[in-house]
Amino acid sequence: MNSVEDVDALAARAHHGQVDKVGVPYIEHVRAVAAGLVPFGEELVMAGLLHDVLEDTDWTAEGLLGAGVPAGVVDIVRVVTNQAGTEYAEKVRRITGDPRATLVKIADNAHNSRQDRAARLPRDEQERLAAKYRAARAVLWAAADPRDVETIVRVVNPSLLDDGLPQDRLLRRG
Repeated sequence: MNSVEDVDALAARAHHGQVDKVGVPYIEHVRAVAAGLVPFGEELVMAGLLHDVLEDTDWTAEGLLGAGVPAGVVDIVRVVTNQAGTEYAEKVRRITGDPRATLVKIADNAHNSRQDRAARLPRDEQERLAAKYRAARAVLWAAADPRDVETIVRVVNPSLLDDGLPQDRLLRRG
């Protein structure tokens, strides 16, 4: 399973029948995350496709390795996977210890922050998630090269380039 196409097929099988909070097939989310990672190579694209598979399906890291998913990809997926008892803010800080996982989480956060997706949620849920994702972006973006952040965000959610983060963290449109 050394190709992006193989990993995409695995992700599609793993997330088959799953939908996100607004009823869209879940595979669309992981594919959007992966699309933002294309400029960084196949390993990150694969990690983007699989970034939620350990927490949202019956797959295990060992199962992914056994299916032929490259070890480096599985390592990234492990880092971005929720751990029981770990608060979200702590998870985000932990992720920033791995530059590759940070890029995957930036793409995930960008897609989760899309206004067109959030608009379909109840107002209180929109506000709660917007605050959660804005706080995570402040940590994630500070941990990555601004050019890498901009590369991802231009693909996944360009509106974030004008988000209300502190002025020194805004990316300038080039």
